[in-house]
Amino acid sequence: MKRTAQVLLLVLTGLGLLHTALFTDLYLRYVKEGLRPLLIISGALLLLLGLAHAMFDRGSGDAEEHDHDHEHEHEHGHGHDHSTAPRIAWLLFLPALSLLFYAPPALGAYTASHAGSETVKKQKGFAALPATSPLPMTLTDFTTRVQQDKELAIKGRSVEMTGFATPVRGGGWDLTRIIFTCCAADAQTVKVHMYGTPAPPANTWLAVTGTWHTQGALGTRTAAAALDVHATRNIAQPVNAFTDDLPLTPS
Repeated sequence: MKRTAQVLLLVLTGLGLLHTALFTDLYLRYVKEGLRPLLIISGALLLLLGLAHAMFDRGSGDAEEHDHDHEHEHEHGHGHDHSTAPRIAWLLFLPALSLLFYAPPALGAYTASHAGSETVKKQKGFAALPATSPLPMTLTDFTTRVQQDKELAIKGRSVEMTGFATPVRGGGWDLTRIIFTCCAADAQTVKVHMYGTPAPPANTWLAVTGTWHTQGALGTRTAAAALDVHATRNIAQPVNAFTDDLPLTPS
């Protein structure tokens, strides 16, 4: 890869990171929100590095060096350009350009269908549930209440959860959230199985209202993380799609 191409790659990657982190929410498909400042800093550094290289090359004696190499080649009757990288190196431009013009798709039902559900951490105590009905809950909170709350506060309560649909092999579907600890590489999946309604298309974002599906002993690990669905409605993918928080409305 020629020096000019290397500089261009640095500049394009820097611009892509800045565009994604400053002017869109697309970075949330790949990293947690808290990493946004680091993306901005990285993009700025790559851009400045590329521009600095460009200015240095312009002001250096590139022409003089080229003439010297040309003379050296004539002395030996032939020459080889050892500065050229394999042609496959040009593929490095694809991710750089994708940051500017085409964002790769986010993780979704395909990833979730090949992953197990996250193991819910043990919780010692539970606060009283609000009287709101239906009660907004995250998938993790619902699962924790179902499997660990000895007071059985979730029994008979109408709850509302949001996530995307993941078809289950053999029939049925799960309401799903993918959670980033840091980025897409360490993603974990939490699922609640849905009963009483046909499976929506994969990756459809939904708000689902229902009650705990009786299976196993409520308040113990034998209790199923499952819901008898009373109603569903389609929603837009929330801004905080890769957390298991209550949804934030897209801006």
